[in-house]
Amino acid sequence: MDEKQELENSEERKGRLTKVLVLASLVSAFGSSFQYGYNVAAVNSPAPFMQDFYNKTYISRYNEPMAESLLTVLWSVTVSMFPLGGLFGSLMVAPLVNKLGRKGTLLFNNIFSIVPAVMMGASEMAKSYELIILARILVGICAGLSSNVVPMYLGELAPKNLRGAIGIIPQLFITVGILVAQVFGIRSMLGNKTGWTIMLGLTAIPAVIQLIFLPFFPESPRYMLIQKRDEENSRKALKLLRGWEDVDEEIEEMRLEDQSEQAEGHLSVFSLLTQKSLRWQLLTIIVLNMGQQLSGVNAIYYYADNIYRSAGVNEQNVQYVTVGTGAVNVFMTIAAVFIVESSGRRLLLLLGFGICCGACVLLTVALNLQASVSWMPYISIICVIIYVMGHAIGPSPIPVVVTTEMFMQSARPAAFMLAGAVHWLSNFTVGLIFPFMERGLGPFSFLLFSVVCFVTLIYLLMVMPETKSKTFLEVSRLFNERNNMEIKIWEEDLKDNKEILDKE
Repeated sequence: MDEKQELENSEERKGRLTKVLVLASLVSAFGSSFQYGYNVAAVNSPAPFMQDFYNKTYISRYNEPMAESLLTVLWSVTVSMFPLGGLFGSLMVAPLVNKLGRKGTLLFNNIFSIVPAVMMGASEMAKSYELIILARILVGICAGLSSNVVPMYLGELAPKNLRGAIGIIPQLFITVGILVAQVFGIRSMLGNKTGWTIMLGLTAIPAVIQLIFLPFFPESPRYMLIQKRDEENSRKALKLLRGWEDVDEEIEEMRLEDQSEQAEGHLSVFSLLTQKSLRWQLLTIIVLNMGQQLSGVNAIYYYADNIYRSAGVNEQNVQYVTVGTGAVNVFMTIAAVFIVESSGRRLLLLLGFGICCGACVLLTVALNLQASVSWMPYISIICVIIYVMGHAIGPSPIPVVVTTEMFMQSARPAAFMLAGAVHWLSNFTVGLIFPFMERGLGPFSFLLFSVVCFVTLIYLLMVMPETKSKTFLEVSRLFNERNNMEIKIWEEDLKDNKEILDKE
């Protein structure tokens, strides 16, 4: 009985949430992920005043007002430069995290936050809208790096029984950043003629806080042991993170992971794509990231204001309803943090994509009927809120968690680089084509999003295993069963074809 109690106490201590782990998670996520969310929404509310600044600047240069078509193009470029920068940032992930480490990359990344914050804050004084456009590329690079490196860093800091909850914290801070930008964007605060430059420049504050405090927290123990061969500092970091001295079991687990993949070395994206043993992991993260972005979440946010107006919400009150939707997003992401370890990743993804699929179908019906049925606009509002809730518990936060869990140390940087590229390319694509879809298909656009949600759901149902509370090596073995089966089938087909050719 005493031995059993001692074992239970040992397991509890290894998996507990220590002060160092909590603070490291908060500092890294606030300094990086918060900025991602903040910059997604920061230009939405002050858009009319920023466009007015573009026009006045043009007049001061050329003594004539800017053509409406040119203004539209410039504003589209301003908005779309953010996801384009995100794509560039995601392509920098693998080389930076392998060279500078996870923590080192996050500290370096603050350059892409502080410099553009100064540029955007000074743009009106400098009478240059070009500064804003260039700055949006740079903060996009910041977001592209942080959206991949923060989950990787936290996933490697956390014990296996807390990896899901800790892994959702970056997404939580993204939603908080969106909400804060929506609140600051209220006309009576900073979303006005005199406050918009201050609002854009505030993105530097989280970066400065991270630069001050993050150096006090440890680098990823896995990075130090497996990639830097520094067992002494890896042990020190683990002891600090776990809050106790006996970390031999985790060190041994890292050694086993290292031994199992030593022959491969650090994989590049190209070599990762050619690995038959990682085929289904790769396909899964590609489907997840495409499903996450092509499911219409950005389009829902884009369309939300029009839906609220059609429901009879006063123009002045639309901004407050939008803030309310952002608050629902934050609340549901917090809920996901607390339930991900008990319910698992797979269930939350299936539930989330299922809810989003149903909400898109109902929203299509409601939008088509709201002109003829007086109460139908309110159904449209409910559909938007339900969609946001569904996306917040699964499709938004879980993909980065499972990307961390599906790959071992040598493949993880390249996997995040590939997943990030798919994420930002899909994000950019939706932003580019949705206005044309809306013009051509109207409300029926959301039927396409429902199809994406349904296809993603079916794939996950058939392919993705549950990864909660498993070591990286155990998750790899789960996929090995499927990958090896595919390799065996391929080899048998090759053998059959060879026999046929020999007979001929």
